[in-house]
Amino acid sequence: MRPAFARLPAAFAVSLALTIGAAQAQSTSTKFEQTVVVAGTPLILNGAGTRHRAVFKVYDMALYTTKKVSKVDDLLALPGPKRIQFVALRELPGTELGRLFLKGMGENSSKDLMTKHALASTRLIEVFSGKAKLMPGESFAMEFVPGKGTQFFITGKPQGDPLGDAEFFSMILKIWVGPSPADNMLRDALLGV
Repeated sequence: MRPAFARLPAAFAVSLALTIGAAQAQSTSTKFEQTVVVAGTPLILNGAGTRHRAVFKVYDMALYTTKKVSKVDDLLALPGPKRIQFVALRELPGTELGRLFLKGMGENSSKDLMTKHALASTRLIEVFSGKAKLMPGESFAMEFVPGKGTQFFITGKPQGDPLGDAEFFSMILKIWVGPSPADNMLRDALLGV
């Protein structure tokens, strides 16, 4: 006997299989909220995925925006607040995490931009170095608010004052969605593609 999906029209069966595959690819062990509020602005979950390094799951990540976007250029041009949220899935040394973020920024932004935003980039490393280890289940986040800058959070607590501008936050986003993303499958999951 043929499986039930084999009796469906071919186009519908292909569409169903792609939908199921996309849902499985974007599933995370963390249940992220569908909406959050940043600086009084409601944001929606644009996408979520898991960062893999070799065979290990490193962290789950969610991207929140004012409206759904599926293209990198649209994401970077989107005005208003944005939030990226992470949940550690394994022990993460704080200093190494900060250095990896800085490396990702350097691989996806010009040297001129890295020089221009050196002070803010150094602060990013300091924030994560301030916590020796992030343990499985602990969260960290980065929120961008126009006119104020990027606020870093570790386990829900703000880390210093906001810094940088929209260009700096775009450099941070490019770690995951730039031309050399940290993880291609995670990039696609964040963009919902």
